[in-house]
Amino acid sequence: MGIQKKIKEINKLLESIAIEANRKPEEITLLAVSKKQSIQKIFDAYDAGQRDFGENFVQEGLSKIKEMRELDITWHFIGHLQNNKTKVVAEHFDWIHTVDNLKTMQRLNDQRPKSLRPLNVCLQIKIDNETSKFGMDASQIPEFISFCSKLKRISLRGLMCLPAFRTEFDEQRKPFKTLKKLADKSRENGFNIDTLSMGMSGDYRAAIFEGSTIVRLGTTIFGERQ
Repeated sequence: MGIQKKIKEINKLLESIAIEANRKPEEITLLAVSKKQSIQKIFDAYDAGQRDFGENFVQEGLSKIKEMRELDITWHFIGHLQNNKTKVVAEHFDWIHTVDNLKTMQRLNDQRPKSLRPLNVCLQIKIDNETSKFGMDASQIPEFISFCSKLKRISLRGLMCLPAFRTEFDEQRKPFKTLKKLADKSRENGFNIDTLSMGMSGDYRAAIFEGSTIVRLGTTIFGERQ
């Protein structure tokens, strides 16, 4: 099946899941994870109407952004970001989903060009306390939000998580429900959190049921990585 047909089928599936979950389909954005995928595949997805693409590696993402600069694409950085590479993300990406320390936040703010809109940021929350994954503790959220409110070149949009692998639907929902509660609590405290970046190829249905606004799908769209 071609990429364009896959995009259309996935969008229909996301719409049906949203309706099943008593949500509006337009609340959910499909983020096409294009790491290790060819430029041609990204063009094919673009031709099918896809506009949001996610990259995990700074230099690979920068190369694609430069090659496709004439297109109206929204580029998301979704990999772990080292502090010596913040400048590239600040200057070329529209979103970053993986901020988990104040130093990175400050650097992204300071390095964001004034000619661009503020960089959209999601805080990566460590939901399952896996030592192999990055992320901040949920207890740090108020401190980060307060810190971010003082920054002019950053727009804190929401929270992101990468939960441990689960197979059962009800079990998959639990970490997403936790992240949703954290976002709700932040809103109750007066902070404008409107984004939940959660759900990948194996668990996006559960994520949508728990309020996800961005689902991150890669091989489901593009096939195996190069």
